Amino acid sequence: MKIRFFLIVVLYAGLSSFNSYGQGPRFKISLAEWSFHRALEKGEMTNLDFPKIAKTKYNLDAVEYVSPFFKGKGEDTEYLTKLKAECTKYGVKSLLIMVDNEGNLGDTSAVARQKAVENHFKWVKAASFLGCHSIRVNARGVGTMEQVQRAAVDGLSKLSDYAAKYKINVIVENHGEYSSNGKWLSGVMKAVNKPNCGTLPDLGNFYDYDRYQGVADMMPFAKGVSGKTHNFDKDGNETVIDYVKMMKIISDANYKGYIDVEYEGDNLSEADGVTASIALVKKVIAPYNK
Repeated sequence: MKIRFFLIVVLYAGLSSFNSYGQGPRFKISLAEWSFHRALEKGEMTNLDFPKIAKTKYNLDAVEYVSPFFKGKGEDTEYLTKLKAECTKYGVKSLLIMVDNEGNLGDTSAVARQKAVENHFKWVKAASFLGCHSIRVNARGVGTMEQVQRAAVDGLSKLSDYAAKYKINVIVENHGEYSSNGKWLSGVMKAVNKPNCGTLPDLGNFYDYDRYQGVADMMPFAKGVSGKTHNFDKDGNETVIDYVKMMKIISDANYKGYIDVEYEGDNLSEADGVTASIALVKKVIAPYNK
């Protein structure tokens, strides 16, 4: 996960291969664990505390995890059972696990790429055990755009085939390097062409590529949408990303589901940043929930 995470908004497709949202408002709000990465890294809270915090402090009923915060317990059934019990206790759904530091699925070395694919297997199993619908992965590699694209197609295809056995989606985020080029990543998706492999468009992770064009490129394959904010203006709006414009793009794609807020700014505490983020998301989704 890139260091400068701000607010990450994840919006899941109603047509997601292994997910169903049922009745209710078109958009709901969930909470991303990365919002509290400083507290987690300092030991001020743990992964097991997260569902309780989401429900009791923010009145949210769905969460998304980050793999490093499992502290090596991704295959520990006893630990996962405790986490699942906490979710049940507070009436919280587990939506997905954002997986990092498990190798590059677009590695141009066949041996290294296969190792990366296999490293993700435990997170597919953990996601299934917790009742998630997806894992978020990265499609990185070193080489030319064409070389890494071919490698990513291979790595993602193999992982998606494995994940399908567990009814888990494999979601690729534009997360730096070639993956932050919407055209490149959409090309990867076209080549993979599997129902449980899609994109997770991130509204903020476009560097030399227009963010609105990037989202438009990725939306045909999207099973989620991630947006970021760093600062808020006096009216509570994100200072860089036009959320009203982005929500129009998202709405036009006929999505329904959770919007996941993830904050990492410098001007507010993590707790206050999450509160401000929730307020922003509530404001922009309100017209679509009437």
